[in-house]
Amino acid sequence: MQIHHLSENNSVLNHFLGQVRNVNVHSDRMRFRRNIERIGEVMAYELSKKLHYATIEIQTPLGIKKTTEIKDQLVLCSILRAGLPLHLGFLNYFDNADNGFISAYRYHPNNDNYFEIKVEYQAVADIENKVILLIDPMLATGQSIVAVFNRLMERGTPKEIHIAVVVAAPEGIAYLEEHLPSNCHLWIAALDEKLNEEKYIVPGLGDAGDLAFGDKL
Repeated sequence: MQIHHLSENNSVLNHFLGQVRNVNVHSDRMRFRRNIERIGEVMAYELSKKLHYATIEIQTPLGIKKTTEIKDQLVLCSILRAGLPLHLGFLNYFDNADNGFISAYRYHPNNDNYFEIKVEYQAVADIENKVILLIDPMLATGQSIVAVFNRLMERGTPKEIHIAVVVAAPEGIAYLEEHLPSNCHLWIAALDEKLNEEKYIVPGLGDAGDLAFGDKL
């Protein structure tokens, strides 16, 4: 797996990351959503450098100009519900992309720390021979992303696979490396220290879905 760690070099990305982690601004849901969206925009720009381009000619008011445009057909697929603000950031840049949405969540059958991943709702465009971007803000254990990936692969064979997350734990990265194809690209805005006993990222930022949309039952 090819890993792209974007916060290793200072940029405005780190400014946005600091704000989404800060408990003093967590109560402002609109600000949290917008910062996640802006992180998605920065990540989309960096990811765009790995796409394929075609040379075209365009008519300007005064003549003809050669330039390039994205040749790949993109499908943006986010994991509901936490992935929506990050998805919007990517969509702001890849505005002609097809889209997909899949729900995945931790199910605790025994009301303890053990959980299974439930993948349910799906609304996904055709992925055959397209570049798919699987979007989820948090990479904790990696089980949700692998479960969604396996479900997506039942629909076809993409040309390329990119996975985009805001915050990742080392355990989650190791799990993806073990269970996903080696030619996948993993884009992470920030790499954190570890998972705690409940399998949440430390220091992390909390529950991205709750911070964006409110507490769930």
